Amino acid sequence: MTLRVIMMGPPGAGKGTQGARLARERGLVRIATGDILRDAIRAGTAVGDRAKATVERGELVDDDTMIAIVADRLSKPDVETGFLLDGFPRTVRQAEALDALMLDRGLGSPVVLDVRVPFAELVRRLGTRRICASCGTNATPFGAPTGECESCGGVLVQRSDDNQSVVIERLRVYEQQTFPLVEFYQGRPTFRVVNGAQPPEKVAFELDTVLDDAAAVGAVVARTRQS
Repeated sequence: MTLRVIMMGPPGAGKGTQGARLARERGLVRIATGDILRDAIRAGTAVGDRAKATVERGELVDDDTMIAIVADRLSKPDVETGFLLDGFPRTVRQAEALDALMLDRGLGSPVVLDVRVPFAELVRRLGTRRICASCGTNATPFGAPTGECESCGGVLVQRSDDNQSVVIERLRVYEQQTFPLVEFYQGRPTFRVVNGAQPPEKVAFELDTVLDDAAAVGAVVARTRQS
């Protein structure tokens, strides 16, 4: 069964860590739009230059830019065996564009996993989060203030968009612009909600369970439509 997964959830919900694990264990291509943008900003590309000021203010990059980035990435042959989208879509317009793109390419309906965490816990997590200055990997667990990157041994630093004022703005933007995606997706048989406030291993177990269930339902729906 070919899996196509959308990881939803606010900044700090842990979807990056869990998405990387799911992609690794399920053999999926992980497409993290935040990583793509940060790489573009560091490289000084045209997309990076346009996005830099927006990202540093804690705002969302415009729909046209994000849709173009994802459309280009989904045109690569490696996604044919399955993929996981982390950070896209973030607006209803992006979701509509993704639906049209997947329909046009015969990719079927994705499993949508919505990871939810209370606001106060998100602020705490983001304010203490550290990433590797060399490879960009999140330190685990949340809140680890010192030490080395588990992936490459690099120095752990705070992301420029994780200071408190930017954190609150990012969460405000998420609530205003991204939460309507729940209304867009929640009526679909492949939509599932996950409690992201649990310990990481329990979140992982719940994600695996609901992913398998939603994928099975999606397969039945696809066969019904074809018959």
